[in-house]
Amino acid sequence: MIERYTIPEMGRVWSEERKFERMLRIEILSCEALSKLKIIPKEALFQIKKKARFDIGRIKKIEEKTNHDIVSFIINLSENIGEPAKYIHFGLTSSDVIDTSLSLTMKEAMDILIKDTQNLLKALSLKARKYKNTVMIGRSHGVHAEPITFGLKMALFYEETKRNLDRLKRARDAAAYGKISGSVGTHANIEPFVEEYVCRKLGLKVAKVSSQILQRDRHAEYMNAIAIAGTSLEKFAMEFRALQRTEIGEVEEYFSSTQKGSSSMPHKKNPIMFERICGLARILRGNALAAMENMPLWHERDISHSSVERVILPDSTTLLDYMLRKMTDLVNRLVVNEERMRENIDKTRGIIFSQRVLMELIKRDLTRIAAYDIVQETALSMQRDGIDFNEALKRNKKVRDVMGPKFIDSCFDLSYHTKYIDKIFKRAGL
Repeated sequence: MIERYTIPEMGRVWSEERKFERMLRIEILSCEALSKLKIIPKEALFQIKKKARFDIGRIKKIEEKTNHDIVSFIINLSENIGEPAKYIHFGLTSSDVIDTSLSLTMKEAMDILIKDTQNLLKALSLKARKYKNTVMIGRSHGVHAEPITFGLKMALFYEETKRNLDRLKRARDAAAYGKISGSVGTHANIEPFVEEYVCRKLGLKVAKVSSQILQRDRHAEYMNAIAIAGTSLEKFAMEFRALQRTEIGEVEEYFSSTQKGSSSMPHKKNPIMFERICGLARILRGNALAAMENMPLWHERDISHSSVERVILPDSTTLLDYMLRKMTDLVNRLVVNEERMRENIDKTRGIIFSQRVLMELIKRDLTRIAAYDIVQETALSMQRDGIDFNEALKRNKKVRDVMGPKFIDSCFDLSYHTKYIDKIFKRAGL
């Protein structure tokens, strides 16, 4: 299921073919820089660029003996290049190639996630504008609170998604660093010029100080940005799931005419895709924790982070790519039941206007405590007597002493609660 959405683009980013292509480019650029320093003869550089190629099958065959992927890669290149291959990997360590290549991969993967997020923003923007004035009940603690609009709820998700877009862009920048500084980061065997040359050609920034590796706080920041974005998607999905509950019924995940909701209950229409998004977000958070575990390494480097990153980086970028695409489709096709929203507002028989009444009583010189007690007493009596809140207020002598029937009626105006929606939307750029 996930592969159908991700392999065409994200899958290629993490493919072995692309990995070795990037590594080869780094090796050749290093040779170019060394040639400019007159360490590699021009003819040798020409032969290297002309003959350098790799064969993944051959690399894997060599690795069966070497148990080292970079050494196997270099041997395979050497088989094809011939004598000038002695200059390949000159002064470099494996992590110079691996980490710089990984930075390029992470940057490419993040570009896809940024594009996905921009698409989700468009979908949320359309929904926010369409339902800008569609009044529904707001809930706190799962209990009816005061009226909002469905468009305002979508605007809230839109703003959070904008923040996620900013975080993902910052994470891309944090990851866009390379290092060609040798075995322990001293440049003893490879001049800083080579690092500067290679990174400039690759569109990466130079890590000002490195050990044998790029420091993993960069990768942890990257993974946490992904986890936060995924958790936002879980938050959105959970809200839509809650609103689809039978007792609420205000929105529904799109359900096709041929779809089946349950193997045993033909009537069921379940929010399965929203639930899937909620589940996948848990993986992203777990992977972010693993990325932070990768930060402390022994001395100038150990290899404990490597095996973890081979799993968490492609998995998390692929999962978020899938989740963003699915959420965009789900938002675009979301079924919104405006009639049910209005019915739900009326379910509590006007009690949701209690704060408005409270404030009006305070304006009429009652203390807040006294006003609160009157409104609460009225709310409890209406539920006991089975009447509307409006009627209960009109029966309450303490209320009648300070507010007439017409003013009580005016406290039940829905537009009072939506009067600043335009201003909020303007602030959000909607």
